[in-house]
Amino acid sequence: MAIRIKRIYQPATAEDGVRVLVDRMWPRGLSKERARVDHWFREVSPSAPLRKWFRHDPAKWDGFKRRYFEELDQAADAVAQLRSLANGQTVTLLYAAKDEEHNNAVALRQYLQRS
Repeated sequence: MAIRIKRIYQPATAEDGVRVLVDRMWPRGLSKERARVDHWFREVSPSAPLRKWFRHDPAKWDGFKRRYFEELDQAADAVAQLRSLANGQTVTLLYAAKDEEHNNAVALRQYLQRS
């Protein structure tokens, strides 16, 4: 399973493969044409209360991942669809956050790649 991560504001490239937006809200100031999103999986994004609690605070990263993984366990159908999409082809998870190390796409890739 080849899963890449990319900030949605970066230009799309052929190496991205299937581009999947994993944020609940559409990124500000970005047209759909420029974003070149193939799929938008809102169902695998963190809940609003979890996002508000986390606020991209690196000190809360471990707690965020634990809570987010619990939410993903409850979204089994959407997670299965995403795993199926990534079977045999490159998938790039797109996110809008400025923090490239502590965001839901990084955590989601970890979740998808675990056994």
